[in-house]
Amino acid sequence: MSTQETPEEKLPAGQDTAHGAVRVADEKNPFADPGLPPHEPRIQDVDERAAKRSERTVALLFTLSMLATVGFIASFVTIPVDKSVYIFPIGHINALNFALGMTLGVALFTIGAGAVHWARTLMSDQETADERHPIAASPEVREKVMEDFRQGAKESVLGRRKLIRNTMFGALALFPLSGVVLLRDLGPLPGTKLRHTAWQKGKLLVNMNTNEPMRPSDIIVGSLTFAQPEGLDPHEHGYMNEIAKAALMLVRIQPENIKDKRELEWSHEGIVAYSKICTHVGCPISLYEQQTHHALCPCHQSTFDLSDGARVIFGPAGHALPQLRIGVNDEGYLEALGDFEEPVGPSFWERG
Repeated sequence: MSTQETPEEKLPAGQDTAHGAVRVADEKNPFADPGLPPHEPRIQDVDERAAKRSERTVALLFTLSMLATVGFIASFVTIPVDKSVYIFPIGHINALNFALGMTLGVALFTIGAGAVHWARTLMSDQETADERHPIAASPEVREKVMEDFRQGAKESVLGRRKLIRNTMFGALALFPLSGVVLLRDLGPLPGTKLRHTAWQKGKLLVNMNTNEPMRPSDIIVGSLTFAQPEGLDPHEHGYMNEIAKAALMLVRIQPENIKDKRELEWSHEGIVAYSKICTHVGCPISLYEQQTHHALCPCHQSTFDLSDGARVIFGPAGHALPQLRIGVNDEGYLEALGDFEEPVGPSFWERG
């Protein structure tokens, strides 16, 4: 309890300046303030065995928090993401979500419950009244604060109750590991998956519309054709991931109109094969202007010159489209002579 900062001579009669209590009621103060009640010691203050029981209870709560944190990590590692369990009365729920929520909740709750039980049973509960003071702290006040801090540290019995101290440090040290483990949910590291596609030497170019191998005669000057590697089945698991990297667009340009030397070397009779995936944010490129040989991404209007190494001539794309080196096999079908020599699609953090 405290009083407003008021000159002592203006305090009502009968007011105790030390405890802020009006002991005698009068006309200005019809309700007497009885002040603080007498301090009643707790059982832990007078019985060391009770204090030890409280200490063990707090330590048990902190230990449960550590075990729950370990359970959180173990659940994250061992429980499949698609497993479900029946929990009455909730019903069928995702087992991983339930385990993570329960263990994380127990870890947090037991740390809080342990701290509250520690404060209520072992720390000092002596009530004191203090006068309000100016905002600017005087040297005396600062010294008093430090003295109060030292007194509080002493009354917390942290130095004497080593079991509480050690288990609390253990709980607080382990709990942040839950957040570190959650970083794993950002997704698996890509490794080299983004650098390779389904294309490899000898893979036939298959028309995405007819699903038939393609011959050079199937592609006429000024046309735009989309292709994929042979062996990809749209009904198989993982098809979308593979086609998102391997989708190919073919255009036929008169060889004398191809400006880039390497593009001409990697083409076949003017047929050039470029990744269909825009290097801005990965949209599929689907627009082609045969007079200028420009390919346009419909998402953000990035424009690539397919007669000059598919370099960017407009828009937010950061680099040219990767080219696939192609040729013709003994049966006269177009085939890949290898994979793309650079990752397809947008730039990514480990591309360099």
